[in-house]
Formats: sequence, structure tokens, C-alpha cells
Amino acid sequence: MEVDLADEAAVAAAVAAAGRRFGGIDVVVNNAGYGFLGAVEEVTDAEARQMFDVQIFGVWNVLRAVLPAMRERRSGHIVNISSILGLTAFPGWGLYCAGKYALEGLTESLAAEVSGFGIDVHLIEPGYTRTDFLRTTSLGLPSNPIDGYEAVREMTDAHLRMPGTQLGDPVKAATAIISVATGDKAPLHQLLGSDSYGLARARVEALSADIENGRELSMSTDIA
Repeated sequence: MEVDLADEAAVAAAVAAAGRRFGGIDVVVNNAGYGFLGAVEEVTDAEARQMFDVQIFGVWNVLRAVLPAMRERRSGHIVNISSILGLTAFPGWGLYCAGKYALEGLTESLAAEVSGFGIDVHLIEPGYTRTDFLRTTSLGLPSNPIDGYEAVREMTDAHLRMPGTQLGDPVKAATAIISVATGDKAPLHQLLGSDSYGLARARVEALSADIENGRELSMSTDIA
């Protein structure tokens, strides 16, 4: 069934139909999304809103539709597909990162809110996986490119040449996601891929350094 995730009524109808057909929904995987490569200044209002319609508002529509029945049954599993770019950021990926960072915050809050209802929530954070994600069918480009962002253009060209060379195995990734959805010991944040793991560790170390480097000024702003 094809559904416009930005249409709340359509999402609710699709969830209701699936519930009737299968006798309820046990697991929800929010995996809709696409990439976008462009400098922050180049992103139009329409392009930003379209990204958030898919990455955030569509997910929110699905959550509002499935959570009442899960809470009533006191069971269920929600798996939100994020990205390593929900934990770190690269130049040219600002719009995509903005959506994934928002998804990370939404998901962490949700996990704490529904744990008492027996509902498990997890984030999946893949690295580069050998799919069609970096082809133009799944990758948005700015409609109004601006002179001066040659480095972003070079990075875009490099990514457009990347399909078929990514490190991640999509079959192994799918198997890993199923294990998260059906198991009971997965962490809230499940990285996929050695590249994702390495980037996440580097991000943690950089964030820790920032926290410590700013400690003196941070402590100075408390009311005496």
C-alpha cells in the first residue's frame, strides 16, 4: 500500500487497514527517507519543508496512529531508521543531518515515555550501505546552486560516483535490523557498519573535548 506520510488522515487509514488485516501491529519500522546534498545556504524553504515532511512529520503521523493500540496491549516495538549523520555532520549534508538529528531527539524522548507501557523503541544508525541511496533517484540536489561552494560540488560528484563501492552489505544490515526488532537486548542506538562505528567514536571524543574545553565558562554562568 502506498501512503503519503505527510497526510495524517491517509496514514491513520493505512494503519487501521493493516491492523484489521493482520489482527494488530506488533512492529513498526520508520524507514522512509532520501538524501540531500547541498550547502545550507542553497536549501530552499520548500526543500527543507519537504525533507521534514518525510523525516519528521511523517514519522510523527505514524507514531500517533500506532501508539494507542500498542499502549492498550502494553506491547510493541518501534524502530526508527536514522543514520550516522544523526550523530555527526559533514559539509553539504546540513538538511539531511537536520532531519536525522531531529529524529534522534524525537526517538530518545519517545523511548523514555513509552517504556512503562511495554513498548520498545530503537534507533538504527547505518553508515554507507550498498543501496541506491546515493543515486539521483534517492538523492536530492539544490535547485539553486550558489557559486563559491565548489567543495560541496566536488563532494557531491564523489558521492554520485560511490554507488557499488559502499562498505555496508544491505542484506546483513536488514538481518541486523530484524534482530533488533525481534530481540530484547539491543541498545537504544544501534550502529551498523565499521565506518559508522568509527565516525561515532570520533564524534564522542570531539564532543567530550568540547565539553571539557568549555567547562570554565560553563561553570561561570550559575547564579551565585
